[in-house]
Amino acid sequence: MIIFNETINIDDSVHQQWLTWMRETHIPNVLATNAFSGAKMVKVLVEEEMGGQTYSLQYATDSLETLRAFQREHAPRLEREALIKFADKMLVFRTELQLVEEFTKA
Repeated sequence: MIIFNETINIDDSVHQQWLTWMRETHIPNVLATNAFSGAKMVKVLVEEEMGGQTYSLQYATDSLETLRAFQREHAPRLEREALIKFADKMLVFRTELQLVEEFTKA
C-alpha cells in the first residue's frame, strides 16, 4: 500500500471554513478520482511556532503507478482550487509513504 500524505498548516482565520471545505468538497473530489481507496484526516497535536492548526491527510492507494497517474491527471487542478480558495493562509508539505508492515494487538 502507498500512502500519499499531505501535512497542512491552516491559518486560524480560515480554519473552520477550510475544515468544512475539506470535508464537503476537497476530500470527496480527491476520492472521486478513483486513485485512492480511502482517506484519513488527523490533527497534529503539536503547537506550531508559526501558529495556525496543522492536519495530516493520508490517502491510501494500491501502487506508486496509481499515485503517479493521480499526480499527472488530477493533482494540478485540485491544488489550484485549494490555492485559489486559501492562497497564503495555507502551507502544504507532501510526502509519499510505503506501508512495510502493519501490526495489531493480539
